[in-house]
Amino acid sequence: MKTFSKNLFWAIATFILITIVFSLLFNLGTQKPPVLSINEVVKKINAGEVKSIAVSGDSLELVLQDESKAVSQKEEETSLTETFSNFGVESQALQSVELTVKEEGGVRFWLGILIPTLLPIIIIVLIFWWIFRQAKTGVNQAFSFGKVNLKLFTPSRKKTTFKDVAGLKESKEELEEIVDFLKSPKKFLDIGARIPRGVLLMGPPGTGKTLLARAVAGESNVPFFHISASEFVEMFVGVGASRVRDLFKTAKKASPSIIFIDEIDAVGRERGAGLGGGHDEREQTLNQILVEMDGFDRDTNVIVMAATNRPDILDPALLRPGRFDRRVILDMPDINDREAILKIHARGKQLDKSVNLKAVGVRTPGFSGADLANLVNEAAILAAHSNRKHITQNDFFESVEKVMLGPERKSRVVSEREREITAYHEAGHALVAASLKDSDPVHKVSVVSRGIAGGYTLKLPTEERRLKTKAQFLADLAVAFGGYAAELLKFKDLSTGSSNDIHQATALAHRLVTQYGMSDKLGPRTFGKTQEMVFLGREISTEKDYSEEVASQIDEEVNSLINKALSAAKRIVSTKRRVLEKIAKTLIEKETLEQKEFYKIIKSFKLRPVRVVG
Repeated sequence: MKTFSKNLFWAIATFILITIVFSLLFNLGTQKPPVLSINEVVKKINAGEVKSIAVSGDSLELVLQDESKAVSQKEEETSLTETFSNFGVESQALQSVELTVKEEGGVRFWLGILIPTLLPIIIIVLIFWWIFRQAKTGVNQAFSFGKVNLKLFTPSRKKTTFKDVAGLKESKEELEEIVDFLKSPKKFLDIGARIPRGVLLMGPPGTGKTLLARAVAGESNVPFFHISASEFVEMFVGVGASRVRDLFKTAKKASPSIIFIDEIDAVGRERGAGLGGGHDEREQTLNQILVEMDGFDRDTNVIVMAATNRPDILDPALLRPGRFDRRVILDMPDINDREAILKIHARGKQLDKSVNLKAVGVRTPGFSGADLANLVNEAAILAAHSNRKHITQNDFFESVEKVMLGPERKSRVVSEREREITAYHEAGHALVAASLKDSDPVHKVSVVSRGIAGGYTLKLPTEERRLKTKAQFLADLAVAFGGYAAELLKFKDLSTGSSNDIHQATALAHRLVTQYGMSDKLGPRTFGKTQEMVFLGREISTEKDYSEEVASQIDEEVNSLINKALSAAKRIVSTKRRVLEKIAKTLIEKETLEQKEFYKIIKSFKLRPVRVVG
């Protein structure tokens, strides 16, 4: 109805505009006859210059003896002869003029009568129509307020399947069983197995929870309904619960079916910890979900899938068996998974023959699937921006650094003094990293500004790492102070370039003592209890569960770790100053050193890696 009204309005407006334009063009193209006053008409009649007069209402159309035309206007509600008599027209002169009377056209006559009468009525009717239309819309919204905005998945031509999901082998196996159950439930029911109630996908952002749900939708041949949990909650109490009932009612009619609720932590947070108590709208919605999943009515063939990256704040009643029977954990991809993910996202893209995606995977530890997809897209954009037909290896490496640190800031004005300080700072980081046995290898050193960093040293592990030792942490602390020590050695002064390194090193040293139990003096225990407000979903305070004496010992241990790391960094840069100078001067000249170039410099000095003494 709204579209029809809009089209009708534009049609009428277009018609009126065309009429006005044609009328103007017609009037411009024709020469209008002169307009005479009654006095002038009387003079011409008395002079015998008028051949005929046609009367149409109050309008007079004159034809003169020379066949020219003119128009005039007589007095309203007065006959023509009376008007001429009042103005002194001679009777003999008038008898020689041919007088004709034209009746007004039917359309014009009726419009003159109806428009003044009907136009106000039409306007009033349109106003009332608009008011009632708005009222009807409001009533429809009121009746549909408790209805859920449910979306039914319809597979496109290129539907997502498990083959499109790289890695996540165990996660896919869990979901493949669900799909198999829906496709052929008889073999499970014959042996006495029951259909799982729910599957909870848990993992950090970007690890592929929604992608797996799309793959399940593409693989299964049953109706797949999907909705965001935030769509349940509105400003009025009871609406969320009503929408949950409507959701499950719709899914039960189409059973066997699957419901996918994305970001379920929006309504599934632990009850009793939020504002509003048991009357909180979010809790009402959660209560209804609990009842629908496993209440008195258990005769259902609806599987509920949900995704969250905050399983720690979900209500225990939601996580118990019978509701979410399976919890599928999605981890960050390892190097093999990253290579497989890169291959999937590289489909359809023009890659150069020299591209080695495994080398890209080595440089991207900690990247999620979404990060890798963005990386491939950035590499394609970079190649297109450079007017190249193929994506090269350098495009991928450049994109890795862009995603991690930000784009290059080549327009940033840097003085020669700052450039030198940055070169020695990054050379100090790289030298300390290359001199320690437990440090990760250096992949790249650069003094080109990226994001907020004036330069950077890229060091990455050679293998996947789930655990990290104390020796590795101590090496990281020493590397963090490499730039600080190099500046102090070369310039006998310090700059603000080390502020972020100091901040990161202090935080790491504090975690070693208070969280990881790696302090020889304080022993294997943790210090401090983190209190979390579930309603807000974030940490807001830390409770001290130790005395002031222990707090002083913690400070001493943190300072001890920092001082040992700083001493190790100073010792390395001072004993290997020639290497530091060579790296820094090469950086000033070339701006960037790749891994092969850097280790070529290091090998020429025959360095022997050492270990930080803890």
